[in-house]
Amino acid sequence: MTTLKKGDVAPNFSGLDQDGKKHTLADYKGKKLVVFFYPKANTPGCTAEACDLRDNFETFKAKNYALLGVSADSAKAQAKFVEKYQFPFPLLADEDKSVIQAFGVWGPKKFMGREYDGIHRTTFVIDENGKIEEVISDVKTKAHAAQILK
Repeated sequence: MTTLKKGDVAPNFSGLDQDGKKHTLADYKGKKLVVFFYPKANTPGCTAEACDLRDNFETFKAKNYALLGVSADSAKAQAKFVEKYQFPFPLLADEDKSVIQAFGVWGPKKFMGREYDGIHRTTFVIDENGKIEEVISDVKTKAHAAQILK
């Protein structure tokens, strides 16, 4: 789906999280950044994925990783999601889809025979200098941390 690949410079994004705090690519210089795109807050797959990342958060921190979740949900929906599951990382409320489109993860999908446009669950691992280290498009929601930290 996305045309971004390993070795590409990550898009210079800017978005607001569940608390209205602005996040940009530059904010994470010197850290590895995991940007995970998910279709919808509080749905089974997205919850399993985010909870797996939450449960492994200390390991990510110890390895100098920052985590940033992104969906097209409202700030209110993201805040409820964070509160309900106690996520220690921010979730961007990308309602205008500017970050989603910058990374190229929006497009046609099929579910139960119905076609629609939506977010393709994709994770980008960005190195300390803003280069894409890995693109994971076959996300294993219940073991995603292991996929990233392998």
